[in-house]
Amino acid sequence: MDYALFGLIAYLIGSVPTALIVGKVGYNIDIREHGSGNMGATNSFRVLGFKAGTIVTIGDILKGTLATCIPLLFDTDVNRLVIGIFAVIGHTYPLFAKFRGGKAVATSAGIILGVSPLLFLITIVTFLLVLYLSKYVSLSSILTGVVATITAIIMQETSLTVVLVILTLFVIYRHIANIKRIINKTEPKITWM
Repeated sequence: MDYALFGLIAYLIGSVPTALIVGKVGYNIDIREHGSGNMGATNSFRVLGFKAGTIVTIGDILKGTLATCIPLLFDTDVNRLVIGIFAVIGHTYPLFAKFRGGKAVATSAGIILGVSPLLFLITIVTFLLVLYLSKYVSLSSILTGVVATITAIIMQETSLTVVLVILTLFVIYRHIANIKRIINKTEPKITWM
């Protein structure tokens, strides 16, 4: 019963459309009608700018972190990582935004932050380093998932490794179109400020 209840709460937390809220409240823009149409941090940075993109990123990360903390709040043995996955599902297929959400990267990072701050720091450094070198957000997201998984294996965190394999495969799935564009050299690169 706890898994169903906590999973539902986590899904609803994940369903809060951070990019849509920031776009509409702060800029009177429906982010789904601009740029890639995606409700994630990358499109927010591109369409709304650095400040809004940063707010969306932090909000999306915190959705995953908050979800993983739900079992702690109720002092139960429910696996926090499993509950965190429901937030990722909510972020990707949000109830409050017609099931059209982001690509699961920031909310997945939030799960990591909720259970292993050290691994979260490693993922942030990896993401920024790959982004600096490649200028592809999608490639950075995918490679960061791979590095996080390998790091969890090295840390001998079995449950975390299993969840990171699932999340990384899901992130790759959500980025199939981006991967094709990278191969065809049509994927947009970021420009540094």
